[in-house]
Amino acid sequence: MNALSATLSRVKPSPTIAVSTKARELKEAGRDVIGLGAGEPDFDTPENIAAAGIRAIQEGKTRYTAPDGIIELKQAVCAKLKRDNALEYTPAQVSIGTGGKQILYNALMATLNPGDEVVIPAPYWVSYPDMVLLAGGEPVIAEASMQTGYKLTADQLEAAITPKTKWFIFNSPSNPTGAGYSWEELKALTDVLLRHPHVMVMTDDMYEHLAYGDFEFCTPAQVEPQLYDRTLTCNGVSKAYAMTGWRIGYAAGPEWLIGAMRKIQSQSTSNPCTISQWAAVEALNGTQDFIPKNNAVFKRRRDLVVRMLNEAEGIQCPTPDGAFYVYPSIAGLIGKTSKGGTVISDDEAFATALLEETGVAVVFGAAFGLSPNFRVSYATSDAALEDACTRIQAFCAALR
Repeated sequence: MNALSATLSRVKPSPTIAVSTKARELKEAGRDVIGLGAGEPDFDTPENIAAAGIRAIQEGKTRYTAPDGIIELKQAVCAKLKRDNALEYTPAQVSIGTGGKQILYNALMATLNPGDEVVIPAPYWVSYPDMVLLAGGEPVIAEASMQTGYKLTADQLEAAITPKTKWFIFNSPSNPTGAGYSWEELKALTDVLLRHPHVMVMTDDMYEHLAYGDFEFCTPAQVEPQLYDRTLTCNGVSKAYAMTGWRIGYAAGPEWLIGAMRKIQSQSTSNPCTISQWAAVEALNGTQDFIPKNNAVFKRRRDLVVRMLNEAEGIQCPTPDGAFYVYPSIAGLIGKTSKGGTVISDDEAFATALLEETGVAVVFGAAFGLSPNFRVSYATSDAALEDACTRIQAFCAALR
């Protein structure tokens, strides 16, 4: 007898978590492993934010709140969206979740029916297709390429939309590529969406503040105000504020959708951690001075990794606009054999051999929907990155 839900058979475990788990197990076994798989800043949570969490405990703010968050945090989200994105929302249009992942999942669970389609540009964050499948929908993958900077074109979006399309999921800067859409590039996509009023827009703006050089972040409802009533603008405090473990995400959108998401959350987790909510209030309302300082570190690391990977034989590594990932191509290595005897038949074989033979853990590109590539997170020390890239260079040089 199979006691498991048939729905569960539609999804697979997160490959990024699997890579991080494998790297940790090897380290615990005594191997010299450098983990470049986790999408997590290596900075500590800023002191003012941590202090706000401690203060919440000391003041007894440890009881249940409204299922989708305290009014103070919803007000802070509204102020942030107006300040940073020129978007006007009321607290009734805001939902607070246990991380950005729950926000996206609640919206999909609240809206998808069997047969509904969700357009997802590839490369994509590994969880998007599986969340759609869990919610009963069908992911439709629209594949971008390195030639377009890993960004979807208007023609590709147009071709992916059908009468069954319910959502378009948009992520910029991107996990896994770091690619960011300019205002003009995003306007081309929103022009397509205006022609299809049955399609809602879900934006994942989690890496908004991690932008480098001349790249300037923008979000769909900001670029095209006519999409305001059918856009769910999603974000969180995990990345820019180094609060991954605090687990706070948020979204703003039409009241009918926020109400539906509240209903889902009230019957699943109920409210996010109260202490984390008060810390997030400080994150959004308090000083933002540390963000450009952290970004300068990330940019230095990005430039180091891009340079060293492009010096590796058979690897092409574009320079990303934001986030803390690079997504190199290994097309020049396919078919070669490693020093340990592994044939590099695809990017999963590359990542497996790289880990086993050099101790460098990366995530293979097939997990993100575009091969042959791999993802490196450069949210770790300069020394670890230089060591890892040196090992990758040696591994590639030894391929025959």
